[in-house]
Amino acid sequence: MIAPAKKIDDGAALLRLAPHNVEAERQLIGAILMNNETFFRVSDFLEPVHFFVEPHRVIYEKASQLIRAGKVASAITLKSFYPADHQIAEMPVTTYLLRLTSEATTIINAEDYGRIIHDLAVRRNLIRIGEDMVNIAFDAPIDMPPRSQIEDAERRLFELAETGRYDGGFHTFSEALRDAIDMAAAAFQRDGHLSGISTGLRDLDEKMGGLQRSDLVVLAARPAMGKTSLATNIAYNIARAYEAVEQPDGTMKTVNGGIVGFFSLEMSSEQLATRVLAEQAEISSSDIRRGHINEDQFAKLSAVAQEMQVAPLYIDQTGGISIAQLAARARRLKRQRGLDVLIVDYLQLLSGTSKSASGGRVQEITEITTGLKALAKELNVPIVALSQLSRQVESRDDKRPQLADLRESGSIEQDADVVLFIYRDEYYLQSRKPKEGTEEFFKWQTEMDAVHGIAEVIIAKQRHGPTGTVNLAFESQYTRFADLARDAYIPTRLE
Repeated sequence: MIAPAKKIDDGAALLRLAPHNVEAERQLIGAILMNNETFFRVSDFLEPVHFFVEPHRVIYEKASQLIRAGKVASAITLKSFYPADHQIAEMPVTTYLLRLTSEATTIINAEDYGRIIHDLAVRRNLIRIGEDMVNIAFDAPIDMPPRSQIEDAERRLFELAETGRYDGGFHTFSEALRDAIDMAAAAFQRDGHLSGISTGLRDLDEKMGGLQRSDLVVLAARPAMGKTSLATNIAYNIARAYEAVEQPDGTMKTVNGGIVGFFSLEMSSEQLATRVLAEQAEISSSDIRRGHINEDQFAKLSAVAQEMQVAPLYIDQTGGISIAQLAARARRLKRQRGLDVLIVDYLQLLSGTSKSASGGRVQEITEITTGLKALAKELNVPIVALSQLSRQVESRDDKRPQLADLRESGSIEQDADVVLFIYRDEYYLQSRKPKEGTEEFFKWQTEMDAVHGIAEVIIAKQRHGPTGTVNLAFESQYTRFADLARDAYIPTRLE
């Protein structure tokens, strides 16, 4: 039998104060008033709101304004910014300020005191978030279903985790040099010697330097060009190459490949897994779905599936989610399992807020692309977002996509750091097949042979590198992209 819960005494609950350290606050403010240089040791991370005692917030804020204006902040100069009869802790302002200076810590300990005050403020914020969660759950507002409350709490927790760090401000040149050498060493050790994360496609990596952190990469194409196939190829290539080392603090640092999150808004996770399985096993996905495989092929599928199980590739198959929901789930994935690359298939299936939706589809897409770019910076990972193209491509003789073809909003072009288009001449030539045996047919056959199995990835925009076109091999039966064989590596034909 379960014992009944013990009722908490209301008086005891009232005595439980939020975590704080009034002595540390007094000694730090006293140190700042004694020596204004102390302020610059804590000003990068410590704000007035971090102080528990309200008068201390006001004193710190007034002192900050004076020091930043190039003036002296002391017990005497601060006195003039208070009414003559104002009291703090039942003492005249001057008496209280002079008492703070008498209790001052040394400038050497100031940063440690500032961190204590900051950390206690973070703990109070955690308590506040927890209280809000409880109160909202009890009140159950009509316009805030439980799922929205969870996402709001996750957002607030992630913001709390990511803000107020102590690593801001100026760095010495020697520190900057060390960081540059570390980046070069990481690039040297990584597959392909790239500064970014390798896509697993050699020629594309050479042109882009890999996928760069905090970049929004838009991958766009007309239907049947293979944009989902290229995205799944890249996702699995990165996940398969994943290697990490344990840091002194117990966390894992990615040194090669990466942990991939894949938002599949159009296809189910089973369909996506079938595609990747077909690509890796070199068996047609349609044959897998229809069961048109023999025992040897099934054995190969099983062996490949066994190898693929360890790849850190996480799929969210929820359709029609909002940009806010996507951001919340991405934050959760990074917090719980880690995250190095995020792929969204595709951005036109995302929804914005009701406010942006009421302003029209263009405004909604603007909110989505702006949100994706902000998320890429917040999580410090590259986001690859697939996009549709408008039908105006089909009305041109040259059907290679252009930036103006990006559907519904110029914000896609504006917010993206990299814009990639996929174009396959073979797809369009197939529909123009002339009658066999005619001169036009032989000419068409020659053209088909020249473009068979070749896809162009057009880099139409790249903030950090050149634009241009990269040719890839496309094996349509496996929906797989691969590197084209280079002429230098093709064996010499013996006559």
